[in-house]
Amino acid sequence: MHTENNKTTDLPLLSPDLNMIPPDPRRIYLMGICGTGMASLAGMLKHRGYSVTGSDENIYPPMSDFLQSLSIPIFRGYSPENLAFMPDLVIVGNVITRHNPEAIRLSQTNIPYISFPQALGHFAMKDKRSIVVCGTHGKTTTSALAVWVLEKSGMDPSFMIGGILNNFQRNFKLGEGPDFVIEGDEYDSAFFDKGPKFLHYNPWITILTSIEFDHADIYRDLEHVIESFRRLIDLIPPDGLLIYNLDDPIVTAEVKRAKCPVISYGLHMDGKWKAVDIAIHDGLTQLKILRDGNQYASLTTPLYGLHNISNLLGVAALSEHMGIDVSTLSEGVITFMGIKRRQEIRGERGGVLILDDFAHHPTAVEKTIQAVKDRYTGRRLIAVFEPRSNSSRRNVFQERYSLSFDKADLIFIPEPPMMEKIPEGERFSSMELVVSLNMRGLKAFYCPDHDNLLKEILGQVHRDDVILIMSNGPFDNIHDRLLERL
Repeated sequence: MHTENNKTTDLPLLSPDLNMIPPDPRRIYLMGICGTGMASLAGMLKHRGYSVTGSDENIYPPMSDFLQSLSIPIFRGYSPENLAFMPDLVIVGNVITRHNPEAIRLSQTNIPYISFPQALGHFAMKDKRSIVVCGTHGKTTTSALAVWVLEKSGMDPSFMIGGILNNFQRNFKLGEGPDFVIEGDEYDSAFFDKGPKFLHYNPWITILTSIEFDHADIYRDLEHVIESFRRLIDLIPPDGLLIYNLDDPIVTAEVKRAKCPVISYGLHMDGKWKAVDIAIHDGLTQLKILRDGNQYASLTTPLYGLHNISNLLGVAALSEHMGIDVSTLSEGVITFMGIKRRQEIRGERGGVLILDDFAHHPTAVEKTIQAVKDRYTGRRLIAVFEPRSNSSRRNVFQERYSLSFDKADLIFIPEPPMMEKIPEGERFSSMELVVSLNMRGLKAFYCPDHDNLLKEILGQVHRDDVILIMSNGPFDNIHDRLLERL
């Protein structure tokens, strides 16, 4: 760990020893508490009877409202004084850098500290069977649907998901059943633990949806990303199970290293699980699922888009392996209410429908636009994309984004926020993207700020349009501002 001193030092770049956690840490402090996972962990700890508080500089709904509902106090901004009460344990979120004033102050004390995934494994997942859902895309929807099917079966699972599940109105639960469903994030654990979060989750069953290059701020290249997933696959025990997407060639190549049984699913390949006869009727998707070429189930779901049908196939394979009957799977699929910020309807005014989605990777943007276009046939689709993630604010995907918007009728791209945090030679250009889109015959518009963006959209929107807003952040509350002005 670290020792008391009077110098301004950084915490060591290594993972703290879990044995250093106090046996009964009554007062727990979370640095970066408003992150989706951190807020959920705070809720779990509060439910377990701990005294919980924390700090963050980005305090906005839905997680701020969630923490307020639990009466968990939050310090706005990071300050050394926030640690003056000397908590028994500090949990450090991965948004915290080693130069954060609270991290520096922490290094000057003897307060034990651990990362978020370490805390989750220690306080919530211990003695549970871990079902880890991972992949570059689809892990939130897949894990959320899996949780709901297990819930409908009476298995009472515990879970933590990277989004608010509408069926529960929260993104975590401590159930009495033996299973814990966790969305396994490949992002790093903390500044002192650069390994991916999912390495801390002791996988029993793993669903692997996809592998692409992402998180350009921590991964050098695609091979570096693949290495992390290899480490996860190697952790699955021989008596575990790996359910994988056969449509993804990288996934298909890497599962060969698994020491456990593997089960494949896919839309376009001859996997063990496959979906056919996919069609949308009255706003619902109908499909048939084949297992080993034989019909297994006929399902109806509010989910739409081929990427979501692929996610559903992974859950069907899990459901059958867990001994859940087809009728329960069918009931879970039709009653699944989705996740906030995943193709979420935010409202409709004057015949204009506004959707909110978390898409930010070029592949996710492309598939989300395609899904919405297919779902709302005959309506003009306006795509509004904020390049906000650590990768999308970098030029690593500059050219790839120009191929992601083909199915949109109008496209609006604002200037990315927080560009001062990106090295000048690595910065993404919204204006350059708009020029590329227009050269390809698309109707794209550059907006220097959010006020101009709002004005431009309102000046071109028509009745019956669908406005799809994509960002991994609050986007200056543009959804509600549009609804108010329409």
